[in-house]
Amino acid sequence: MADRTAWRLCNESGIMSAIVKTRRKTGKKPGPAVCDDLVRRNFTATAPNGLWLVDITEHWTREGKLYLCAVKDVFSRRIVGYSISDRMKARIAVDAVNNAVARRGNVTGCIVHSDRGSQFRSRKFIHALRHHGLVGSMGRVGAAGDNAAMESFFALLQKNVLNRRSWATREQLRSAIVVWTERTYHRKRRQAALGRLTPVGVETMMATPVALAA
Repeated sequence: MADRTAWRLCNESGIMSAIVKTRRKTGKKPGPAVCDDLVRRNFTATAPNGLWLVDITEHWTREGKLYLCAVKDVFSRRIVGYSISDRMKARIAVDAVNNAVARRGNVTGCIVHSDRGSQFRSRKFIHALRHHGLVGSMGRVGAAGDNAAMESFFALLQKNVLNRRSWATREQLRSAIVVWTERTYHRKRRQAALGRLTPVGVETMMATPVALAA
């Protein structure tokens, strides 16, 4: 369906899109970079596992905040790894990267781009990158656009899950995030930037020629 057709049908039916609330800044100044900016807002990749983006978002439940650290493959826009916790420590970033590596296999040389959050500047996170043969990259101070491609996923998550209702427990929200990411975002949501394919569809097409050649 064309975007214009979808807009017309929604307008005739009185359907409105959900309002995305931008994340408020804490006011804390980011620390010094421990990696150079190897991306410089060029969010493109010619194959899977060439460039990953990583960031952390948060949302309230009646039990308190829940934090999500996600790792996104720029090539297919697939969330290749994530970690969900009630604490925003270095461990959540390390676990997300470890989860991504466990899913993807040999990722030596892949660039992992982040902001200058303390979790990504920690010794534990830098050690995890080196252990897996990953190459760290960090955006500039006060330049939100340096990781805009990752923020776009969080905006979708916020509109389709986080802001849809109030959440009583962290476990309730955790389950909703996982289900939406794995079932809807990966397998059902077609993206214009991917030629109207889903992230899983893109990677399936990429893998098919390789299998046939073998």
